Amino acid sequence: MVLSKIKRLILKGDYRFTDKADAEMEATGITKDDVVEAILNAYRIDKVMRTISPGKTHKGEKVYVIRGFTYDKMYIYTKGTIKIVDRDKNFYRLISAKREGIF
Repeated sequence: MVLSKIKRLILKGDYRFTDKADAEMEATGITKDDVVEAILNAYRIDKVMRTISPGKTHKGEKVYVIRGFTYDKMYIYTKGTIKIVDRDKNFYRLISAKREGIF
């Protein structure tokens, strides 16, 4: 269910890249289109983590690790979280996006 929600947000264009993700993409030679393809082609979420929050009063937010292939068989690792703006408007924030290899 969560992967479907993430894919829908991506398809609607409701996603943002952090500066870290932009830097990783540049360093590994991938584009935003490559990242989108890899997420849309993914068939599962590999791992769910929680962010560490200062103060220990907040559990943090869920971070989803998704690995997928582009149409050119590039294997891409992504990490992101669903940001809730309001009840009807959300977006997917990509924290990390890098190339892991070509197969």
